[in-house]
Amino acid sequence: MGGGQTAWATAMPEHVRDKSSRTALERNGRRVRVLTVDDQAVFRRVAKDVIVATLGFEAIGEAESGEDAVTAAERLRPDLVLLDVRMPGIGGIEAARRITTAHPDTVVVLISIEDPDEVSHTVRGSGAAALVRKQDFGPALLRRIWAEHLRTR
Repeated sequence: MGGGQTAWATAMPEHVRDKSSRTALERNGRRVRVLTVDDQAVFRRVAKDVIVATLGFEAIGEAESGEDAVTAAERLRPDLVLLDVRMPGIGGIEAARRITTAHPDTVVVLISIEDPDEVSHTVRGSGAAALVRKQDFGPALLRRIWAEHLRTR
């Protein structure tokens, strides 16, 4: 199967495919490259499945700590980083700050199991574009985050 698409994605009728994902592809001529960072392997696996299943996006790597996130972002140069707020070590907030300072074009989205209203005060100034609940993460949210980024740049 060419272009990294899954068999079901290419077999879907044209009217069912998501137009916002195609728009992301058409605007930059390539898929959105996503790095997932979480200390829980289960969430990394679920996030990868969501990314792979979302037309226009590609999973390019994983990390399990804030320190590893900074190193991976430097090495892989992702377009989008999904970054857990609470991890051992420097954690997601400081990692977001470091990644967005070094790579201002990289979009960082903080993810948390907690309600965003409960942790939003701690993420201000981190450089993150958004803070979302892990429970809400799926293809529609991934597309919406990227579409918002395209509108604001």
